[in-house]
Amino acid sequence: MELRVLRYFLAVASEETISGASELLHISQPTLSRQLMDLEKELGEQLFIRGNRKITLTQEGIFFRKRAQEIIDLVDKTQSEFNSNKELISGNISIGCGETDSMKLIAKIAHNLQQKYPNIKYNIFSGNADAVIDKLDKGLIDFGILIEPADISKYDFLKLPVKDTWGVLMKKNSPLSSKAYIEPTDLFNLPIITSNQTMVSSEFTKWLGKDFQELNIVSTYNLVFNASLLVEEGMGYALCLDKLINTTGDSSLCFRPLYPPLEANLNVVWKKHQVFSKASEKFLNLMTNFILQAEANFRSIPY
Repeated sequence: MELRVLRYFLAVASEETISGASELLHISQPTLSRQLMDLEKELGEQLFIRGNRKITLTQEGIFFRKRAQEIIDLVDKTQSEFNSNKELISGNISIGCGETDSMKLIAKIAHNLQQKYPNIKYNIFSGNADAVIDKLDKGLIDFGILIEPADISKYDFLKLPVKDTWGVLMKKNSPLSSKAYIEPTDLFNLPIITSNQTMVSSEFTKWLGKDFQELNIVSTYNLVFNASLLVEEGMGYALCLDKLINTTGDSSLCFRPLYPPLEANLNVVWKKHQVFSKASEKFLNLMTNFILQAEANFRSIPY
């Protein structure tokens, strides 16, 4: 299976016509059609449903599209690292992260590095811990920013000198909005919207003192912005981290922290024995120094 053929497949899947893809790829339609049929024969699966007006993917084709895109992304990333100017620090740094206010810290580090090495570019992927770990394990990103709870035992990591606070996002006219904090019993029998991250439920089970799944969970979310739209429509109360949704001014929403407080540590992780590009190595060194300096400043604060 050649990379060229994978690119042909992805072009057809995107354009949904042989004619459109052949024009994009600058090859003849018969050549493209033959390559696709050879690919299906090699895989032993039908990848396309060929209609009169357009081509659609079969279930096997949808699965193969995901895998083909991952392979092409990894190859392009590797070529970019090898083709970067040997005399200049350049190339791409890929970072996967959950939704967290601590990205301000990562952004500050990235900006400082870019001022010194302006040829460095960044690829940012947003998703929950499960999605970030999947891309990290496949080598599609260099670093992952993981919000605890998350299993980081198989990675090298740096703990960020910040914490996120869990709480409840609700409408300002909600009966609970008059409270300064939200306690476990406040959530019983309420419609709850929660993260679909694998390990979150175990953390909330400890905080609740009962099985998290006993709550009235009406929806789960991957990105909290989408969850906030459900809250605005009155579907329920979203368990989420602070400072991710604007609750000031004309916003119809407000955020209340949990009590007892439930805080989440954050870690920057990367694969053990990772061989970094020069750009990624510079980023890691700067991030390490930044974190060490922040810890030193914290220890020097008089109590």
